[in-house]
Amino acid sequence: MNEKAPAPGGLSLVEALVNTLDVETGTDALDTTEGRAVFGLAERDVPAARELREALRAACLAHAGHRAPDRSPAVLDSFLAEAPLLVTVAEDGTAALRPATPDTLVSRIAEALAAAAADGTWARLKACEAEDCQWAYYDRSPAGRRRWCSMSVCGARAKMRTYRARRSDPDASV
Repeated sequence: MNEKAPAPGGLSLVEALVNTLDVETGTDALDTTEGRAVFGLAERDVPAARELREALRAACLAHAGHRAPDRSPAVLDSFLAEAPLLVTVAEDGTAALRPATPDTLVSRIAEALAAAAADGTWARLKACEAEDCQWAYYDRSPAGRRRWCSMSVCGARAKMRTYRARRSDPDASV
């Protein structure tokens, strides 16, 4: 849906995972060997990855000021509790958070969220407000108020629906 550059840093992993499901068509990239390989998932890992994906989608919707109808962003807490992070110090003295078990998807997501929360970018990863889209995108607008993944597709559809509703209701104010 979104033609823009991917989210910065580790948020690109989060964005990619959320966008494995095309809400409009129901196509799920995690159903394919290639789609799972991108995330290092075995077929047995897919149900948990889907739950993680939808918890992330709920958080991205919350960033955009919307609620997922069937999921709270707080569900993400239970996933992150399974992925403890350790503080590591490099030779140059810089400190960073690293997953205790870096080989799992949840650990890599936890590391990405911690880094994004620290640098202030996490809240800019949002999900499109169009119910038939909900594609994750990184909001690069100056005010951080983008509502749709693509103004030319989802935004245009929403504005056209609003326009048509006003035109069909003679009592609506202009």
